[in-house]
Amino acid sequence: MQMPVNRSTLEIVEGDLTEQATDAIVNAANSALVLGGGVAGAIRLKGGPSIQEECSRIGSTHVGCAVITGAGKLKARYVIHAVGPRMGEGDEDGKLRSATLQALERAEERTLHSIAFCAISTGIFGFPMARCASIMLRAVVDYLKGQTGIEKVVFCVWGKEAYHVFEAECRRLQSSETPA
Repeated sequence: MQMPVNRSTLEIVEGDLTEQATDAIVNAANSALVLGGGVAGAIRLKGGPSIQEECSRIGSTHVGCAVITGAGKLKARYVIHAVGPRMGEGDEDGKLRSATLQALERAEERTLHSIAFCAISTGIFGFPMARCASIMLRAVVDYLKGQTGIEKVVFCVWGKEAYHVFEAECRRLQSSETPA
């Protein structure tokens, strides 16, 4: 599914984030920037050790923040490591919105034109998928309405259920954005 936003395109796809050929992909990172399991583990396996080496040089970052590294052997040129919240830590919605916006800002700083997100915090961090879709999609749409060089934002989610949740939220946003 695709949705035009200003001069950009928002797209929802089901698949493997590590196979996205966008300028950057967004890793659902932990604050220690250790590429363990889930999305981060797949990035480490397919991208090679250079990504973890760069993360280790950076050291760590805070929840709601994002840092950028090279992408090793991945199709993307960069990996943006966005640290989403764990459920129960407080201000989860604000932290997820901040992580999403920080990822977009890191892309802007490198003059990137395309970025692919996963559903941040919905794995072992326990964030509900529908709530994630609502927060992340709204943050991206609001961002793309402003001055940006980002031409394409992809939400690459794993599994049909996640795809349908993101697609439904995108359609809801699209209908609310259409003038009456």
